[in-house]
Amino acid sequence: MKNIANSGIKFDNTAQNRLIIAGLLVSTVLIIAVSVFAIGKIQEKLYESYANFGQLLGKTIAMQSYELTKNKPDFEKTKILRSYCASILGSNGDISFVTFKNNKGDIIFSSTEAFVERAEKTKTNLSVPITDNDGTIEGTVEIGLNALMASSIAKTTKNSMFIVFTLVWAVFTFVILINTFLITRELSILHQGVKAISGGKFGTILEYKDASGEIKELFNAFNDMSSRLHTYEEQNIEELTLERNKFESVLMSIANGVVVCDSEDSVVLVNPIAEHILSIKQEQIIDTSFANYLDTEGNPCFKDEIEIFKKTPLEIIEKKPLSFNVDVNNRVIKSVISPMFSKSHDYLGYIIVLIDITREAEVDRLKSDFISNVSHELRTPVTVLRSYIDTLYNYGEEFKFEEQKEFIGVINQEIIRLNNMVNDILDFSKLEADTRYEKTTGDIMLTLENTLSNLKVLAEEKNVNFVVEKEDEIPKILYNEESIERVITNLVSNAVKYAPNDSSINIKAKTSNRMDGFVEVTVSDKGIGISKEHQAKIFDRFYRVENDTHTIKGTGLGLHLVKVTIEKHHGGKVFVESELNKGSTFGFLLPINPAEDVEQETNKEAEV
Repeated sequence: MKNIANSGIKFDNTAQNRLIIAGLLVSTVLIIAVSVFAIGKIQEKLYESYANFGQLLGKTIAMQSYELTKNKPDFEKTKILRSYCASILGSNGDISFVTFKNNKGDIIFSSTEAFVERAEKTKTNLSVPITDNDGTIEGTVEIGLNALMASSIAKTTKNSMFIVFTLVWAVFTFVILINTFLITRELSILHQGVKAISGGKFGTILEYKDASGEIKELFNAFNDMSSRLHTYEEQNIEELTLERNKFESVLMSIANGVVVCDSEDSVVLVNPIAEHILSIKQEQIIDTSFANYLDTEGNPCFKDEIEIFKKTPLEIIEKKPLSFNVDVNNRVIKSVISPMFSKSHDYLGYIIVLIDITREAEVDRLKSDFISNVSHELRTPVTVLRSYIDTLYNYGEEFKFEEQKEFIGVINQEIIRLNNMVNDILDFSKLEADTRYEKTTGDIMLTLENTLSNLKVLAEEKNVNFVVEKEDEIPKILYNEESIERVITNLVSNAVKYAPNDSSINIKAKTSNRMDGFVEVTVSDKGIGISKEHQAKIFDRFYRVENDTHTIKGTGLGLHLVKVTIEKHHGGKVFVESELNKGSTFGFLLPINPAEDVEQETNKEAEV
């Protein structure tokens, strides 16, 4: 269970920051405007008060100067006023000059001459009448004020107000930022918790002791939800894991290849059979687009079909999955594409089932070739038989005995040929079955001689001689005489077919030098031979060599029947050695003491 606490989590709060900055700018402008307005009003009142102070000061000087010069002669008044001005200017720095005038407007005394520099700094002039006790104007006093005190007070007031408003702005800004930081931090922690839950980390707990009331309630609700999800996950994870493991086990054990793709064509799962068919490792194809898969020759195998699948409406493809055959790495693969849906029928992707039908396709091709060949081969003797029999039936009396005999000879040869083809087909069906042949201990040389005796007529037609070679003592072996006679007949008759006229065919029987414990029988001719490329397949079913030198038709089953008889039913081995235009040697090996058959023979003797 994961705790998310005070951990410096980044949170995308660009909009919030912009709002905070805008609020600070607005508040700053308002504070500056209020400050300017307040300072202006204070200065205005200050200078107004200063003017009143000047008026009061002027009246005071007027009253004092009257009392000092009352009933005094003019020369003495001047002296008194000079002394009084000096006293006033010395005691008050705001007064720049004082001028006394009589009621006629003549200057009695002015301090400007003695205090020139101070007079030049005058900012405000005031004129106050000098009156006696009855209110009669005796003259006037003019005062010049340099406003030093007012300027100092205004400056001090301005600075004080600036400091006060700056402190107010700083405190206000600090409060906003702290509050915003705390709220953002709480939201950041909550955001991180929600992100963890969405990522599947159920049980995530948010801890923030200093959270505000509403946020704290939200944290508690989140923690409760997370705990419930964690409990639910623990209750169901085992079941879900079991079901997933079952699904993967079934998928991996399916005999056919399976490729699972998501809705974006990316491969999410592939079983071992599909890896083998596609000749690719799982890590090489996972999370790649299956439509871009290329086989070992660089050919895109599934791209076109996947495009067709994606263009087909789901309601159609769901009822009838797309099926097609494709060549992959020299294999014929039957592929079936089916869509995947969730329980709510939401499209999730598709599954491709790969079935290797290379063998079936080859068998179908061979069957088609076999049917075509057999049909052609049967048509020839049947046509000949019908023609000759029809001729003899309708016009036999017109032919001489020798001619009739010749016709009957042809008919007999075609019947033999037809019988051989039918026997090949019947033997093929019989030998392909798992039926065990009855075997007896016998002399292979005797079977060989009997078979050659039956084939002399065939050899005489081409004036071919049989030359038989054998060892003095060939051990007796267990074998099925009828089937081995059929093998020898096939090999010898083939040799006669391809041997040139007036030649010889060598038949040898001996204890094998190729493999210990085997008897070897070979049939050699001096015919046209077989090329290396055909020798490897000469014993395959339905395989026939078709070229300019091999023109004799057949079913393509004879040598295959030889292989099945010797290797499957007798535990032996067949082989061929040949060179073009120099002849061929076909042979087979039979075990002298096959363990299985010796045991069966011993059991039979014991029963007798």
